[in-house]
Amino acid sequence: MICNPYEIIIQGITSNGREFRPSDWAERLSGILSTFGFDQKLSYAPYVRPMVLDNVRCVAVDKQLEKIDPRVFDFIMTFARDNDLRIVDCRTLLDQYQADTNS
Repeated sequence: MICNPYEIIIQGITSNGREFRPSDWAERLSGILSTFGFDQKLSYAPYVRPMVLDNVRCVAVDKQLEKIDPRVFDFIMTFARDNDLRIVDCRTLLDQYQADTNS
C-alpha cells in the first residue's frame, strides 16, 4: 500500500511540475513532530511521516491531526500551499493506482 486512506499526501512537486527543494524537505517537515527515544534514535510521530511515491518525496499527514492539533495541521497545510505543493487525498491516489492496475 502506498499510503493509508485516512492520510493526505503532500507531494514535493509544484503546480508547474518542478521538484521542490531542498531534497530533504519531507524529513524536515515531518521532523517538527518527531522525538528522540532513550536510544537517541529519531522517531517520527504517527500523524506526519515522510515517504517516497513514484520517486517523489512526499509527506503523509493523518487527517486526525486536524482534530488533535489544529495549529500544527494548519501549519503543515499552509506550508504546502505557500510553496505551491500538490496536496492529494490518499483515497484519490489509491483509486488511481487501482484503475491503472485494472486497465
